[in-house]
Amino acid sequence: MGVGSLGFHHARLLQELPEARLVGIYDSDRERAQAVAAQLETQACPTLEQLLQETEAVTIAVPTSRHFEIARVALEHECDLLIEKPITTTTDEADRLISLAEKKSRIVQVGHIERFNGAVRACEPYLEDPLFVESHRLAPFVARGTDVPVVLDLMIHDIDLILSLLRGAISDVRAVGVSVLSGRVDIANARLEFGAGGVANITASRVSIQRQRKIRFFQESGYVSLDLQKGTGEFYRRKNAEPPATSDAMSLTDFVEHIALRGDGADSLSLELQSFARAVRREIPVAVTAEQGRMALAIALDIVERIERHQRHVFDSNTA
Repeated sequence: MGVGSLGFHHARLLQELPEARLVGIYDSDRERAQAVAAQLETQACPTLEQLLQETEAVTIAVPTSRHFEIARVALEHECDLLIEKPITTTTDEADRLISLAEKKSRIVQVGHIERFNGAVRACEPYLEDPLFVESHRLAPFVARGTDVPVVLDLMIHDIDLILSLLRGAISDVRAVGVSVLSGRVDIANARLEFGAGGVANITASRVSIQRQRKIRFFQESGYVSLDLQKGTGEFYRRKNAEPPATSDAMSLTDFVEHIALRGDGADSLSLELQSFARAVRREIPVAVTAEQGRMALAIALDIVERIERHQRHVFDSNTA
């Protein structure tokens, strides 16, 4: 459902997936749907209901504002769902989908694709309760996605990833942001503090000159740096349990081991769709559950609210 710039790749990869058969596509833009259907040699269903009557599972890649509406109709037709992030626009909508999915005994997977990033998968065996995380997700400005703040457009990827890798619940959130081009927040920074002691500092921007997707983990055993765009990383691990004695003659290599982290080259979206197909066939658990998607959304919305509250405070102070 939805074959825009991202939805097209969903359909293209589903067409190639051995675990599933692509029944058809639907898009409110009939001309676009017909063109994609011809390219992928599948059918463009004229109505949403026709597609839902012919399929067991669907991926939803429509604008965020329509996620709840379309997901609800799909669940009523007893289809399993993969919903692109964020799961919905509000936590109330997410709760209603979770309740309906339980009632219909259907699965809902959320498209937090960085869980499948090769660099993330390569580093997971080395992560040992990170105490500090720093992430930067920067992108040039494009109109697509500006129907929501950058927190829901880009930062939510890192929010979900950090929630999946750090222990404990979040105990405090601080955030700032600025609207530069779109009328919504285009650059934002958030600091998440975890009850177990960890801290995450997250920056997201869609007004950057260059793209960047990097995340760093600091833990007692060493330092992990990942380039999510390239799917590579480095782990600098302390060789001994005890810190080295101070000596001018020692070099970094005397007490730090360098481990190159390289992904297997597998396409993240392909892996995500494969996991969804296998979950639909009840072969494996859902990779990113609706509840996890709701948690990432709740934190993202809290960040947005804190930014807006801060902006109001600054505006009121300047005009007092």
